[in-house]
Amino acid sequence: MTSRIEPSDYPALVERLRVAFATGKTRSLDWRRSQLDALERLLDENEEAIGQALSTDLGKPPQEVLLGEVGLLYSEIGHARRNLKRWSRPRRVFTPMVGQPGRSWVQPEPLGVVLIMGAWNYPVQLALSPLIPALAAGNCAIVKPSEIAAATSALLADLLPKYLDSGAVAVVEGAVEETTELLKQRFDHIFYTGGAMVGRIVMKAAAEHLTPVTLELGGKSPCVIDRGADLQSAARRLIWGKCLNAGQTCIAPDYVLVAPGERDALIDAIQTELDKMYGTDRLASADYCKIINRRHFDRLTGLMGDGRVAVGGRSDPEALRIEPTVLTDVSADGAIMREEIFGPILPVLEVEGLDRAIAFIRAREKPLSAYLFTRSKDSERRFVDEVSTGNLCINDVLMFMSVPGLPFGGVGESGMGQYHGKAGFDRLSHLKAVMKRGRFPEIPVRFAPYSKFKTKVLKWLS
Repeated sequence: MTSRIEPSDYPALVERLRVAFATGKTRSLDWRRSQLDALERLLDENEEAIGQALSTDLGKPPQEVLLGEVGLLYSEIGHARRNLKRWSRPRRVFTPMVGQPGRSWVQPEPLGVVLIMGAWNYPVQLALSPLIPALAAGNCAIVKPSEIAAATSALLADLLPKYLDSGAVAVVEGAVEETTELLKQRFDHIFYTGGAMVGRIVMKAAAEHLTPVTLELGGKSPCVIDRGADLQSAARRLIWGKCLNAGQTCIAPDYVLVAPGERDALIDAIQTELDKMYGTDRLASADYCKIINRRHFDRLTGLMGDGRVAVGGRSDPEALRIEPTVLTDVSADGAIMREEIFGPILPVLEVEGLDRAIAFIRAREKPLSAYLFTRSKDSERRFVDEVSTGNLCINDVLMFMSVPGLPFGGVGESGMGQYHGKAGFDRLSHLKAVMKRGRFPEIPVRFAPYSKFKTKVLKWLS
């Protein structure tokens, strides 16, 4: 195991990475590719250890380790490696007549030292996914895994220095005290995944150094079941997305809006799909995760009192398990509709038609994700046009994460800044504007002394 980096060492650590960055070694495309290759080897050669750590922290079964963690990372690494040369090259832009003779382009360049703060719910994926564009863009990085997922944090602290260039990438472990000290340092970008409350703390700390931030937060992601939608398909995909990682997913459907008269049929379909996926004793299912800790368990069981239990409702405090639970008769102003649930509880509310559903969503903070199940092209068009959200999916949930070319990120209260694919590369690069002028011919009309004729010519050139 590697020795732990203490808070007193943080200034020297950041300075060491700045010195490494100043050597220029991270600018080389060969270096960047080597780091992406090394990250891929880390995942491949430590599959069993990663699975064990995630099982210890969250009770994740092997398929969820693949689906929600390492599979997405393999995809991101491959996408970045294939496109690295194209993303890195200068991007030509149009030079107007007034700027002739000349050429103009955008030159991507690395930022410097990036701080990446991961989250506990997908502790491998959310620590390493931002690291992929950070390395692809040629940066040095400090990775701070979530201390709540302790086994995974310890594993990353052990593995990353063994596989990546330890002169350019470091891992810092710790909780509030360590994070507070880390945020006092000056970085060139801070990438934080987590809740809005800590996101505000991160942003305040970043403001001391005018450091740009990417905040991947969360929120209440709505799912609308349009009248006439395929309820069986909707129930299967909806409840899969809600039960993945026991609902501890920032893009999980947080609540459902369904037309009156179709609610009970949807709930019956959800019950049927749950029986198929997890059996009748869902608390004992080997395919179902646990809640991360007792504090979150107690918070979630407390929220179940905000409605009538239509499906599920049982829990096991010793095993930290809560079975998938559907609530009805929920108040639109209750606690369960004010805060992000982040667990396997799904409120189902009735609304009269798509107009009301869209108005319900728009009256609240902008969500990280939004979902619509429909057979109607018109409903699909309206939902895309009228619902402001970080990410949107029609007739499924979560699956946009499988497309590395799609940017991922929030809007408003659900976050700022996007990553994945080229969006991540650009986010963790400085897109430097460059213009090169030719010396001849010289156009004298821009120089004093000015005249009406010169003004007329300049207007025409502009």
